[in-house]
Amino acid sequence: MDDDVREFLRTFTQAVELSHRAMGAASGEPLADRLTAYLGAPVAEIAVVTEEVMNHRYADWDVALAEVAGRDPESAELGVGGGDMRHHVSLGDLVGGGHGQGVVGQVDYASVAVGPTEHRRAIGLGLRLFRYAGHPVVVMQRRSNRQYGRDTGSLEVICADEDTRAALLDELREVALERSVLRGQVIAFESSGYGPEAQGVTFLPRPEVGEDEVILPPGSLARIAGHVSGIAEHADTLRRHGQHLKRGLLLHGPPGTGKTHTVRHLISRNPGHTVVVLAGESLGYISLAASLARALQPAVVVLEDCDLVAEDRGMGPSGRPLLFEVLDAMDGLDADADVTFLLTTNRAQALERALVQRPGRVDLAVEIPLPDEAGRRRLLELYQGGLDLGDEALAEAARRTEGMTASFVKELVRRAVLAAAMAGEEPGDEHLRSALDGLLAGHEELTRVLLGNARPGDDPEDVPGVTGWEQGGGCGDPYG
Repeated sequence: MDDDVREFLRTFTQAVELSHRAMGAASGEPLADRLTAYLGAPVAEIAVVTEEVMNHRYADWDVALAEVAGRDPESAELGVGGGDMRHHVSLGDLVGGGHGQGVVGQVDYASVAVGPTEHRRAIGLGLRLFRYAGHPVVVMQRRSNRQYGRDTGSLEVICADEDTRAALLDELREVALERSVLRGQVIAFESSGYGPEAQGVTFLPRPEVGEDEVILPPGSLARIAGHVSGIAEHADTLRRHGQHLKRGLLLHGPPGTGKTHTVRHLISRNPGHTVVVLAGESLGYISLAASLARALQPAVVVLEDCDLVAEDRGMGPSGRPLLFEVLDAMDGLDADADVTFLLTTNRAQALERALVQRPGRVDLAVEIPLPDEAGRRRLLELYQGGLDLGDEALAEAARRTEGMTASFVKELVRRAVLAAAMAGEEPGDEHLRSALDGLLAGHEELTRVLLGNARPGDDPEDVPGVTGWEQGGGCGDPYG
């Protein structure tokens, strides 16, 4: 290499270094300098302790940090500048020197769901500076961001005193659980999603389904409600006498008879319970749901269409069949945990063998059968609302719908109203009869099956149907 080339490289290197220094000076105050001044010691020489935060708990930790830091009247929030690089490096890297050193910038905030319609402004990327137990503390909050390869959130804590740092993290865990935004909510775990709505859980509105809206055989609803609400109401007495609180309830019967609707009523009448709804692919989150239910009890874990889990030969997160994951989660909770596992199935025989071989998971099974004539009459009266339908027409419809489900009856009333609207008339008895004639016609056979209705001679367990929390079905579906 000749002297001219060496001189060029030396000059070029100097130019690059000057450029970096100039960019650093122009971009703002070095983060390390600010934190060193606050902590009273070189920040690069203090260990950083990281706490991983699951997405569905991020708001809880933000609440806890706001409360604990807020006790210090001089607490402050501090942002991190430096473009995209700040998303890729740790707090230790940001304050450790070098060309990638962070600078003071603006705090990044995020809108985080804390209810079906409520959101909280949480720190998405930023630092809280406050004193805890007399010691200066720095906590960096970082929300998950798959764009930058971060699937979970995190807290990074800097405090020169190790005992203070440990005590702070212990209190934050306690406050985050005590003040959890999930407590008393109805939530569903998400199996995928990348948008701002995918925060690990979806908040569902708590349904409002009165007892008079649930049409079941006499005594059935009282047995079901007593197993869920009754045990919860007398939890202290049961514990005092050494009786277990954890229970499993199985609702089984043909599609469209009202299993999901009965579940909604149970959720409605227990407003203080945390409810986790699992269906389809999200059943793979059963272990996480059970852990959450234990922490936020009293709680209900709803497992929709468990017969599909029994048929699924795929593996759960631990590498074991998904049905085993479900049974293990039910068995894994302490006996005194006030948690109800509420299972629904269209085909009880798909679960029966597994549940018999591992007794104790389900301690009450209640059939939700096809409604009898009296039940169908009550359903017609429920669905007719303010319609002016005569007793004779209702009795005739109840008699002619033998073997039909609640879903069928609901669709019958809707078609009667639609027929009247298309004719420009007020709904009446003739529209109900006409709609029933149409639904019972031969060309509507598939429609009847899709509404969950068995044909004469069919085994109800062999008839396909569509159920589910989001899809509705059953008596008086409040989301339908």
